[in-house]
Amino acid sequence: MFDPMEELRPPTRLMLTPGPSCISARVNRALAAPLVGHVDPWFTEFMGGVQELLRRVFQTKNHMTFPISASGSGGIETAVLNVLEPGDEAIVCVNGAFSERMAEIAERTGAKIHRVSAPAGRPVDPEDVRRAGQGRKIKFVGFAHGETSTGVLTSIAPLRKVADELGALLVADCVATLVGLPVEVDRQRIDVCFSGTQKAISAPPGMSPITINTRVEELLRNRKTNVQSWYFDLTTVMKYWGMERTYHHTPPIPLIYALHEALRIVLEEGLEASWERHRQNQVALIAGLEAMGLSLFVQNPADRLTTVTAVNIPSGIDGPKLRNRLLNDFDIEIAGGLGEFKTRFWRVGLMGYSSQRQNVLMFLGAFERILLDMGMKLPAGAGLAAAANSYANAEPVPVLHEK
Repeated sequence: MFDPMEELRPPTRLMLTPGPSCISARVNRALAAPLVGHVDPWFTEFMGGVQELLRRVFQTKNHMTFPISASGSGGIETAVLNVLEPGDEAIVCVNGAFSERMAEIAERTGAKIHRVSAPAGRPVDPEDVRRAGQGRKIKFVGFAHGETSTGVLTSIAPLRKVADELGALLVADCVATLVGLPVEVDRQRIDVCFSGTQKAISAPPGMSPITINTRVEELLRNRKTNVQSWYFDLTTVMKYWGMERTYHHTPPIPLIYALHEALRIVLEEGLEASWERHRQNQVALIAGLEAMGLSLFVQNPADRLTTVTAVNIPSGIDGPKLRNRLLNDFDIEIAGGLGEFKTRFWRVGLMGYSSQRQNVLMFLGAFERILLDMGMKLPAGAGLAAAANSYANAEPVPVLHEK
């Protein structure tokens, strides 16, 4: 039994989950920097630097860009509650647990929400969104760019086109995609975009970067009712992150330090290099899994989320038991499915600092060892060989390193 008076000694894990991801030693050092007050002149100036780095990562010129003091779910709340008022209508593309969460939050505003769904493992068809919005005054079309509950990627451009036809805003949940693959807020004309620090950015959990454009800023100024949440009301919290630096709440200062350092690492590597690294590592992972005789939940390669891969659990294999063996024997953590998919597939995350070649090879070796122990018939060494061959045929990308 854990003694609460014992010194803190957490185990060292390789986190290959849908989040959080591992963080670098540089980010850990930033967490240990001296604490200052949230209205200290040094810190309020430092905040502006964090905002500028976020703009570069989001690839936007939006003034209203900053980290919300909350997890990715707080990003959903902020995005939805600030846009919707009672009586509005909106469309939410639902193809998993987190896009469903967006719909549930939206319904609490008193707006009429139209769910447009897709079968599990597939993105929502833009044509279905178009049909759902015809003849209606739709305020926004919301979707999860990367649905981590099933490992599905949704293309932005087709939904932007439909939103334009409907005269609607586009609200994108990019919690699992920002830095891991292209988001490009300004080029894709995303009106509201939010993410999470604990995914491909590889900072600690607890903050949700968000950016909104001038169209949404104007909408906020013209609201007829108050935002349903005081804490997530952008019209007030932005005064702290704006020129005024007016007190709103005490933000998690060490987490902002860590976010700043994580963003520096991202931009030192380069966004394009980061996207390619994530892509190559998932390609190698999939090659290894398929060589071992395993199949993927998302059948269409174009619909697969680069940062999270859903792997079908083979018949006769105890999914939770394998995960426990990985954790206890190899200190590697992966996730199971959520809800009805708990025993159908595993979810393997390759995000940010966790998305490294050596981690892919380490995981495949441990995974094969356990599957063999559990009685699965598979060619020994095939997974590692296929992954190694994938890397051998890939273009070189910069290797993550410490300073």
